[in-house]
Amino acid sequence: MQPEFWHKKWESNQIGFHQPEVNVYLQRHWPALAIPAQARVLVPLCGKSLDLAWLAGRGHQVLGVELSEKAVEDFFSEHQIQPQVSENGAFKVYHSDAVELWCGDFFALTASDVVDCPALYDRAALIALPAPMRERYAAHLQQILPQGVQGLLITLDYDQAQMPGPPFAVPDAEVQRLLGGGWQVERLEEQDVLRDSWKFLQAGVTRLEERVYRVSSC
Repeated sequence: MQPEFWHKKWESNQIGFHQPEVNVYLQRHWPALAIPAQARVLVPLCGKSLDLAWLAGRGHQVLGVELSEKAVEDFFSEHQIQPQVSENGAFKVYHSDAVELWCGDFFALTASDVVDCPALYDRAALIALPAPMRERYAAHLQQILPQGVQGLLITLDYDQAQMPGPPFAVPDAEVQRLLGGGWQVERLEEQDVLRDSWKFLQAGVTRLEERVYRVSSC
């Protein structure tokens, strides 16, 4: 997928993927990870998610990476925060207190950028990418993140033939294949969410599962 696709989504406010509340799985499962306060959390393809502020509210330093500058600016304006803005390599960095949002291509992120990140939260990154880019994304995470990183991964699974993504279907078998080599992957929860997903019902989707994984890099 080309960057223009996401830029157009944000510019036209076609952001049905943005949740108007903090993710319930994050609230339910994050505390059990026992990640220390002040630990830096990497949030790929973060948009303007309220989850960023929730993580910061638990004392974490948050590093969000987002392609759309409008999404980044919206996050700070909606929280009535005036960020400091600087440049860091290929990224334009918006920073305020515990939240840093790096505007740019996630694949430009380097190991030195995340060397102090012991935690990962992916609610909308893996499922935002078509299959070839999911391969690249998983490989890039493994390449840049230090050993011992742990976090949460949230996916959707449905019959991809019934509706084009994004969000894309990522079956359990694919999660295990993509991450199984360099990560420990534990499925924490699975929910049938079709009844509450009007977009999928309208498209004729007949099955929709949401899964939550605890992931730990080896």
